[in-house]
Amino acid sequence: MSTEQTKQTNDTANLDHTLRPTRWDDYVGQEMIKKNITILISAAKERNHPPEHLLFYGPPGLGKTTLAHLIAKETGAQVKSTSGPAIEKVGDIASIVTNLSPGDIIFIDEIHRLNKSVEEVLYPAMESGVLDIIIGKGPSARTIQLDLPPFTLIAATTRIALLSSPLRSRFSGGVFRLEFYTTNEIARIIARSARLLGIVLPVDAAAEIAARSRFTPRTANYLLKRCRDYAQVHKVELSCGTVKKALALLEIDEIGLTASDRKILEIIIAVFNGGPVGVGTVATALQEEEATIEEVNEPYLMQIGFLERTRQGRKATDRAYAHLGYELPKDRQEKLL
Repeated sequence: MSTEQTKQTNDTANLDHTLRPTRWDDYVGQEMIKKNITILISAAKERNHPPEHLLFYGPPGLGKTTLAHLIAKETGAQVKSTSGPAIEKVGDIASIVTNLSPGDIIFIDEIHRLNKSVEEVLYPAMESGVLDIIIGKGPSARTIQLDLPPFTLIAATTRIALLSSPLRSRFSGGVFRLEFYTTNEIARIIARSARLLGIVLPVDAAAEIAARSRFTPRTANYLLKRCRDYAQVHKVELSCGTVKKALALLEIDEIGLTASDRKILEIIIAVFNGGPVGVGTVATALQEEEATIEEVNEPYLMQIGFLERTRQGRKATDRAYAHLGYELPKDRQEKLL
């Protein structure tokens, strides 16, 4: 990677960090989770003890990492961040926990990808505050138990079903699911991000971006930055009209469907008469991987009621027909009469 490319990557990372809320008042949405965590932190402070271990789960881009850093700020703790794939062996997690100071926070993203042997080392560390290390192999092997300072483990995952039950049960502080945001909440997030970026953004332009953000703050901030770039390059104000032109160039329609979302629906409707059709068949027709369709496209299409999953396969709904301008098949029209 060239020096210029490295600088651009660092600038992007710094920009995303700048847009991350640093106070509870700046964190929009997830009100019930915020209330529960506030009580948890306040009670822990009164007992002069670190908060108990926490697990956040839900789709990507909803603010799991942000919550972890906000908790660290509220408690005045140092946070050590890592991810499940980065912890390959027991020695990796041992080097992290043995260098902790009292009250520190460990944040593990995508914890469902932890190695099972690493999980087993975490059990006593989370529950009893000790680290069991096995030295040697065979009959000469022996176990050394190290006492750890009080700490808080905060974990995030997009696939909680892949977490083992023993690990999940050790998050004594709570397991919280992050929900998708409302359009009004997204508009407030966009308005705050615009102020931080020094962008003059009219209310109707913010609403236009919010409507296409798929109810996800990360997507909203991405669209805001792309609209800013479009306005900058074309030397125009960032008006609602400019936003529409920028998002049209990205092939994102008025409800947030991407070109690949529309292709999936069009194939199901035009080629397979609305379904049901297997996801493998759709993937072959699109020359796309099944996992990409299942994890990237389908969740949003199902959320807005454009796609159904049945035992026989995927089906496009009447709302998908109407949005894409297709006429309903006769058998569906008869059911509506």
